[in-house]
Parts: sequence; structure tokens; C-alpha cells
Amino acid sequence: MQKITLIPGDGIGPEITNSVTEILKAAGAEIEWEVQTAGADVAEVEGSPLPDRVIESIKKNKVALKAPVTTPIGKGFRSVNVALRKSLDLYSNLRPCKNIDGIKTRFDNVDLVIVRENTEDLYAGIERQIDADTAESIKIITRKASTRIVEFAFDYAIKNNRKLVTAVSKANICKLSDGLFLECAREVSKKYPQIEYKEILVDNLCMQLVQKPEQFDVLVLPNLYGDIVSDLCAGLIGGLGVAQGANIGLDAAVFEPVHGSAPDIKGQNKANPTALLLSAIEMLKYIEQRKVAEKVEKALYKTLKEQKVVTADLGGTATTTEFTKEVISNL
Repeated sequence: MQKITLIPGDGIGPEITNSVTEILKAAGAEIEWEVQTAGADVAEVEGSPLPDRVIESIKKNKVALKAPVTTPIGKGFRSVNVALRKSLDLYSNLRPCKNIDGIKTRFDNVDLVIVRENTEDLYAGIERQIDADTAESIKIITRKASTRIVEFAFDYAIKNNRKLVTAVSKANICKLSDGLFLECAREVSKKYPQIEYKEILVDNLCMQLVQKPEQFDVLVLPNLYGDIVSDLCAGLIGGLGVAQGANIGLDAAVFEPVHGSAPDIKGQNKANPTALLLSAIEMLKYIEQRKVAEKVEKALYKTLKEQKVVTADLGGTATTTEFTKEVISNL
């Protein structure tokens, strides 16, 4: 039995969390949940949306499953996600993107993985107002962060029978920063002769992704490009409602859906738990409960393919509860 930190989040978070934990229990996952609340409601009571107890719980348990937490735009507290990544040095953002039968998309042959550097680049937040009309942001790219994210991409490729790693940059313009990222990628690639290595400029990648996405396998990118491209790839497979994610470091991993907390449908039993369930499946693989992961994955895919009991965002009329029961019946 493995103890895992569970963060139900806010908005639709608690509803989809209940759904996923029910499904995992029915599938026989050997998990003991340690529930930790975070977000806007917690901030009002404890003075922080991410109390130290949450960080300590993840450090102790090494693994967490996290539902969405609302981040105010332009005011209020900073992103809980960014704070988690920094506090736990979760340097790799992993975003598998694969077509699912039953989810209508423009493409039916997408099966790629985004590996996004998670700790630096423009997301380091080094900004200043030079004068009333000029602001400046500093882009940080380091050898350490670039090397370890590319190593993560190649290691992931080997563990998951992937054949190709493509490094993405804009090194023709950002010759020093992106140039350093590419230099590190080339050095790392030499240690993995069994995996094919390619390079592409990020603007060309975006064009290629909406023309022939099937040519890509594992993409490794600096933080900003990775953020943008991963959402583009989510669009290729049906949107954020079916997009899973994980933030992984050397000592901890947090698995979470990509979508937001959707406060407009909070408490209405309408939310689609698929993205959180996919994230939980990836988590099960990470903790070596692969048989349970495959069982849940097959049940979910069967539910989505049949399209008999799916939520409104997928073209159906089912409630969250009905969708959950359908997945469980398909286990």
C-alpha cells in the first residue's frame, strides 16, 4: 500500500477527485490517500493558498495527485502550480498527447510526448520596469537545467519504447540562450545512440504539428515554448478536457490535469474527470502499479469509444457521477 498526497483543489476539483479515487479503488489500486487542501478557500483561513503542510506531505510521500486550483488573474496570490514546482524542484513537465477513440479531432494519428523544462527561461520571473514606457524580462537558460531536461526526455524515450527525441528551440535568433540549450541537447544525445535525435525551430514545429503531427515522438523544449506547444498539442487530441500532465523532479512527482478549476460549473455534477483520471493512470505507471493502470486505461478508453455515457463537453448528457459509474462498470 503506497501513501500518496491528494490535493482536491477547488472549483470542480473536489468533484473530479471523488470520481477518480472511486475508480482507482474499484480497480484495486493499492493506495492510501493523505488529503491536503490548498487554494483560495485555504488562503482565507491559513493566510496562504499553499501552506507548508502541503509541501511537507509531498516531500514525505514523494508522489501527489492534484486537482485544479484557481489562480486569480492580475491580482491575489501567485500560482500554486508555480510555487509547487519551485518548492519541490519539479524540473520536468510531462505532457503525453495521444488520440483517443471516440474523441472527435482533426487528426487520428497523434501519439507524442512533450517534455518541458519547468524551472527557468522567462518563467524565472526576472522583470523590471525600465521607465513608464518600457519593461524588460530576462530569459535564463542554464547548462544544468538544459542537460537534465534532455536527459529526462531520452530516459523517458527508452523506458516507454519511443524511437525519436526532437529538441526544439529558436537558436537562429536567441543564439546564446537557445544556443546553449541546443548545445546541451547535442551532448546528451551522444550518450543515447539507440534513440534517434533531431532538431527543429519552434515556429516550424508549430506549422508541422498542424500538418503532419504523426512525424513527432518525444519533443523536448525550454519552458516558454513547451508551455505554448503543449497546449497546441492538447488541441490536436480534443482539448484540455482530455489532456493529462505531470511535474516530476528527482525526489517528488505531482500528477495533475492541464485544465483549470472551471468555477462556473462548480457543484453542478457536470465536470469531466477524464484529464485527472489520465493523470492518475500516468501516476500508477510511475509507482509501478502498471497492471492497475492498464486496467483503468482500458475501461476509460472503452467508455469514451462507445460514447454512450459521456459528459457534455464530449457531446453527451451524462453527469460526473454517471460517467464515473460507467468507467467502473467497464473495468
